Formats: sequence, C-alpha cells, structure tokens
Amino acid sequence: MHVDAYDDRYGNAFLLRAAPDDRLPQVGMPADDAMRLIGEELVLDGIPMRNLATFVTTWMEPQAQRVIAENLHRNYIDHAEYPQTAVIEQRCIRMLARLFHAPGETTGTRTQGSSEAIMLGALSLKWKWRQRREAAGTSTERPNLVFGGDVHVVWEKFCRYFDVEPRIIPLRPDRYTIGPEDVEPHVDENTIGVAAVLGTTFTGHADDVSGINDLLVRLREERGIDVPLHVDGASGGFVWPFLYPHTEWDFRLEQVRSINVSGHKYGLVYPGIGWLIFRTRDDLAEELVFYENYLGKRDATFTLNFSTNASMVLAQYYNFVRYGFDGYRFIMQTMQANARALAERVMAAGDFELVGDKDAEQLPLVAFRLAGDHDYDEFDVAGQLAAERGWMLPAYTLPPNAEHLTIMRALVKQTLGRSLAETLADDLAEACATLDAKGGLHERDRSRVKTGTGY
Repeated sequence: MHVDAYDDRYGNAFLLRAAPDDRLPQVGMPADDAMRLIGEELVLDGIPMRNLATFVTTWMEPQAQRVIAENLHRNYIDHAEYPQTAVIEQRCIRMLARLFHAPGETTGTRTQGSSEAIMLGALSLKWKWRQRREAAGTSTERPNLVFGGDVHVVWEKFCRYFDVEPRIIPLRPDRYTIGPEDVEPHVDENTIGVAAVLGTTFTGHADDVSGINDLLVRLREERGIDVPLHVDGASGGFVWPFLYPHTEWDFRLEQVRSINVSGHKYGLVYPGIGWLIFRTRDDLAEELVFYENYLGKRDATFTLNFSTNASMVLAQYYNFVRYGFDGYRFIMQTMQANARALAERVMAAGDFELVGDKDAEQLPLVAFRLAGDHDYDEFDVAGQLAAERGWMLPAYTLPPNAEHLTIMRALVKQTLGRSLAETLADDLAEACATLDAKGGLHERDRSRVKTGTGY
C-alpha cells in the first residue's frame, strides 16, 4: 500500500510534501501538523539564547510569559474598550520620565520599538524647528539633523523619508563616539536637533552627551541658535540609571528635550516595545497629535503604528513592579560583572584585544578584535564558532572613518551567566586554535553591515 494511504490513520502527511510556499494551499492540514511543520522549519534558525549579536530580550520569567499570552488579543490602541491598559501605559511613561529626571509633568508614548520612537522624536524636532523659524519670519527650507556615524540606521532613514539633510559625523580611527568638538562645525540655524547615542551598538560606549549639551547651551547664549538634543537611549536608557546613576545624560541637561528607549532590550521585555519620553508637554509638537472619536471615546494618539497587542506594554509594567529599582540595578550589575569576567578570560587567552576604552562607562558587552597577524580574520572566527558550538557571535566593520577595523561583539544578558561566559571564552580560544591549524574558512563579503541591533 502506498505510504499516502496511511495519512488519515497516522497523520504527519506534511512530512511527505514541500512546505507551502508561493500560494495559499487549496486545503489545510490538522492543527498538530501545522504546529509541527512550523516547529521543524524553525529548527533551522539559531537558538535565541546563544544569539550574542542581538540586544533584544530572549528570556522572560514564566509569569511574565503568562501575562503576555493572556493579553495577545487585547488591542493596545483601543483605549475606549480597554481603558485600564491605557492607564498602565501612562504609569510606565511616568515611571520612565521620573527615572530620566524629567523636571515636571511630561508626556510620551509606547512605540513598537526605538525605530518608531526615533521617527516620532525626530518629527517633533522638525515641527518645533519650523515653528521657531516661522515665528522669527525666516525660511523653513533645508532643515538638517546632526548625528554621529555610531547611530542606528533609522536616523538616516528618517532623514531620507522626511526630507531632512543628514549631517553625519565620521568616527575616528581611534575613537568610536562623538563629542562637542565633532558636533560644533555642523550646527547652524537650520539644524533641527542633535542626536547623541547612549550606548552604541558597536562598542557599547556613549557619546559625550553632557559635553554636547554644554556646547548647545553656549550656542544658544552666544549666537541665539536654540538647538535641542535628543538622546538615543535605545540600549543605554535602561542601563545608565542603574550602573552610572550620577552621570548626567538625561533631562538633568537642559537641552535634552526627548529620549527614546527600547523596553525590549535592557528593559528586559520581549520584542517589540519601545518608549518615547519628552522633557515637557511643550516639547511634543501639537501638530503630531491626532484627536479622534474611536469606538465611542475621544482619544489622542501620536504613534506611527495603530493596532497592536497590548501584551508588551503589560509585560513592561510587570517588570517594573516585579523588579523595582533595586531589582533592575541588581540585574544590570550582574550583567556587568559577567561581561567583565568574559573580557578578562578572553584577553587572558592572548588571541584578542579589547576595542575602546575599557575603563569608560559601557553597556554590558565585550567588543574585541584579533591581536597580531593571523591567516584568518574575525569573520572566520565567527564562522568557526558557529560551526563548532552554535554560538551566534557577530563580526563586522565599523563605520567611516574607522571602517578599516573589524571587530567582534558579545552581548551579555540574563541568559549568559558566568558558567556560559567562561564556556564562550574557552570556545573562542578553541576556534582560534582550529583556525591556526587549518587557516581561514573561505572568502566572504566583508562589506559593512549593522547587525543584531533590534530597533
């Protein structure tokens, strides 16, 4: 009897057919088969807990997972039908505003991630700049935005999508962040704002936010140019308040008008959840706010997205009430301790050297490169590490003018405890020993990519 004849008796018919690809299948399949089909396809993906490239959270407590699962059907934007969800969102915004030292009543919003938050924050910068120019009776043509080459690609996307000139400050061969001396030559009366990064995706260090703020204050007093500062805290916004509480980078600095942060990074929530917080209500351009009567309630929104489930907002609130300030601080300190232990063990093997100032404030990560001459490069090490042990450890070149430097970067999150960190360091040494014996793996495209940022 042909094997197809047993389909109804034993199931698993999907094993004999290619996965539906270019068209909707004419008939469906049993629920168990559909579940197994997808599960077996995803076996080809990497294991998220071994993904050291991504900043995005890959583990949450079972109780948080239950909160998420039980609220996937709840529409975040439907405030009329789910008013308590809207209340909880506002609680999170107020908590973040207080964490970032907002001076008084403020506003903000939940976003799908930091990409949406940056788009909205930069749009507000443009609208507020246009208001100032119109009030002064001056031209509103040719707006520009100043930022460093260490930013996420979404800043360039904003400039292209919304017709703003990007003034991108190249990095230096020996410095991978920007400061006031880099910013000053690019600022003029058409500058809608300056963006500074708190925790770059490349080396985990921060731009000199305080120094840039002081520069902008001086330009305002000496030249009458009021240029606001937006802090891209996608990664660092949930790190600096707990590891470096005395460092001023947030609303304690008078020119900082808005901050974005990713809840799904060091906010410890699954993707996707981001937040945009304004210094005061006046820093949000009123033209961006839409008032509408939706399902019987007049509501105000200023998001780019509309319908999405409320589960990640509730998961963020779960973390806030579950951990509190002390809990977040303990988690960040644990990650930092494990990152330092990983760095020490990797350096002790002698194959690598750290990239950037090891004594500077930094995200819990380790950025490093091969030391000395080898018949292989960092891309080969990453490939060998993946082939031998399944680690997803990225290798990539830095932006101009530091693109000559190829580095590797290991994110240290809750899923990389001390034992696994030590195992990773040993696996790196073993990968180098293997490559020393056999040489590089093969030629590959060395072109610049931004990987694993998770905005």
